[in-house]
Amino acid sequence: MYQQMIFVNLCTRDLDASKKFFTQLGFAINEQFSDDTTASVVISDTIVVMVHTEDKYLQFTKKRVADSTTTSEVLLALSAESREKVDELVEKAVAAGGSVSGETQDHGFMYGRAFDDVDGHTFEVVWMDPAAVQG
Repeated sequence: MYQQMIFVNLCTRDLDASKKFFTQLGFAINEQFSDDTTASVVISDTIVVMVHTEDKYLQFTKKRVADSTTTSEVLLALSAESREKVDELVEKAVAAGGSVSGETQDHGFMYGRAFDDVDGHTFEVVWMDPAAVQG
């Protein structure tokens, strides 16, 4: 059965630092699709983050590359299976060199926090009560 995937392409100033950051979060690098200009970070079976050096990234766009430390180019949101898993991933990100982004959002049925990776890309991590999702 076909499963649609998403490939998020991000630009990095330091490919080795970015690879180290994501592996410290517990994600694997798919070496088959990685080289000295790109790291293929496997988030799940259907989500892959392709981290590119600026020269490589510019091969895919005619636009200027945003400075992700001062400009928001995208907000990425990842689901988590529990509140504890939200906190765990954010704490791993901080320990790996990232930083907390924004305030904790606690709405009872939904809990979320966010972090910026080593290049300033913002990742939101969100848990929703399955009972609330089913309506």
